[in-house]
Amino acid sequence: MNYLWAGMILIGVVFAAFTGRLPEVANAALDSAKEAVTLCITMTGVMSFWVGLMKIAEKSGIIAGLSRRLRPVLRFLFPGIPEGHVANEYIATNIIANVFGLGWAATPAGLRAMEALQELNLQECERNGITKRRAPDIATEEMCNFLIVNISSLQLISVNIIAYRSQYGSVNPTAIVGPGIVATICSTVAAIIFCKVMSRKQSASS
Repeated sequence: MNYLWAGMILIGVVFAAFTGRLPEVANAALDSAKEAVTLCITMTGVMSFWVGLMKIAEKSGIIAGLSRRLRPVLRFLFPGIPEGHVANEYIATNIIANVFGLGWAATPAGLRAMEALQELNLQECERNGITKRRAPDIATEEMCNFLIVNISSLQLISVNIIAYRSQYGSVNPTAIVGPGIVATICSTVAAIIFCKVMSRKQSASS
């Protein structure tokens, strides 16, 4: 990606130099820098607000209650995770945050979930006689499924997109909510179907 962006910038500057538009490039760079700072300030406020609400929900037990209700779903999606394992809690928190469009709040829970899944991975590798040195290079089925479901990211409220649309003067920033729900439902259903099909293929081959 670094080479791609560097190449695009270089091509743009060279083209501007040959067409006599270097002043326009300089002005665009300055305007974009100012706009980026403004957008960061806006997103910081939005992020602080929603992350604060998530923290309140966590402290009040709402997240724990929703996590318990998600247990049947987690058992269906991740049958290889033992019941009561801490990975289930982290995965549930990640899914709940994603549903509310809080990608930045979902990331820490997702990382902790992967760490917990890696602990299960190490235990499984030890049982199969695989050394710990090689174990980190082996992803379990649950790891792959979690990554796929996390990327598909069912969202009821696309907080990021709403904030972007509001920042750039949209007349109706929340108009994206309906299409966003439909799109993420389709992507999540496709992700679950893919995970189950691949799981059955792997079970059949083993």
